[in-house]
Amino acid sequence: MKSPVLETRKAAMREIIRSYPDGREGAAARLGMKVKKFDNHAYENAGCSPLSDAQVYVLEQERGTCHFPNYVAQMYGGLFVPVADPETLDNVELYARSVQVSAKRGCVDQAIARALEDGSINAEEAESILNAHNLHMAARHAEVLAAIDLYRAKPGKGK
Repeated sequence: MKSPVLETRKAAMREIIRSYPDGREGAAARLGMKVKKFDNHAYENAGCSPLSDAQVYVLEQERGTCHFPNYVAQMYGGLFVPVADPETLDNVELYARSVQVSAKRGCVDQAIARALEDGSINAEEAESILNAHNLHMAARHAEVLAAIDLYRAKPGKGK
């Protein structure tokens, strides 16, 4: 799954809303708001303040997306790396993470190959490559953290 790193809060909100099967209506219902009020806050129309971080968190947790933290991390030149839930972490989950890392690395390689078809990399292609690379690095870092967490020495056992 390709997940772009978004450049504005509004772009992040659009992607979050797109993740809902019923779009704006579904997201508004999840927050207990009427659609018009939701639109005004989600898109900061009519002088309305944006949805709170807590409201955005609720929307993303339900849909399993990370658009807003990716946007914030990108503003600071960093990467958002979700930490694994130790309760659900096992070898199967670790393998699934490994497959995701490999897929994201493949996206980087494909972006480079596409860009080099004409012999050079322009600014737009470079941005696409770096976005794919950031997503790959975040996935790899999450995989490493998960491996450490899964195999961490338990107190009183071993080393």
